[in-house]
Amino acid sequence: MDRAQLLLLGLPLFLFVSDLFSLFTPPPPKPPSHHHHHHSQPKPPIIQETLDVPLRKPSALGGIGYGSTVNVNFCASCSYRGTAVTMKKMLETQFPGIDVILANYPPPLPKRLLSKVVPVFQFGVLGIIMAGEHIFPMIGIMTPPPWYYSLRANRFGSIASAWLLGNVLQSFLQSSGAFEVYCNDELVFSKLEEGRFPGEIELKDLVSKTLAKSTLTDNVGVVWP
Repeated sequence: MDRAQLLLLGLPLFLFVSDLFSLFTPPPPKPPSHHHHHHSQPKPPIIQETLDVPLRKPSALGGIGYGSTVNVNFCASCSYRGTAVTMKKMLETQFPGIDVILANYPPPLPKRLLSKVVPVFQFGVLGIIMAGEHIFPMIGIMTPPPWYYSLRANRFGSIASAWLLGNVLQSFLQSSGAFEVYCNDELVFSKLEEGRFPGEIELKDLVSKTLAKSTLTDNVGVVWP
């Protein structure tokens, strides 16, 4: 086996194994935080995506949304980012001082695992076409199967089809279709349950009711019926 064949066989296996390690490897421990003499409000340990959107500052110390957090978890691969940014701006305008955090909502684990297999299939097709008939005896198949000759008859079309279909399948497996909105860790809207996006007025009313309920809980200690 020459170097080209070793590379074609080893690259897909390396990519697949590295993806498996990245899925099941626990995240690194967080560095210890340095405490200062002044007291500051602790922030929840949420990893948020960096967006090219300027953050609004609280208009006043006692703003209606001051101290509250809204988490918008959306499908980043579904082109929902524009809707999430629009909702973020609206909430920061309607509730001065509120902290709106945008984050990706990943698909279920089985779909993520299958999405890691797609590149292996793509590189496998490429490797079989480029390596030729000599690759089959190395894996215990003495006579190439009939479909191999069909692939070899139209090399460019076979490679392009495998690449395009693989990308479409991978995009489907990486999408969750989610647009979930949490206010102070309470789910106020779920696209997975409703099957639609929230309207701006609808989301404003839902967040307003949750903030009012949180205010009653903080001031009285019991939520009034």
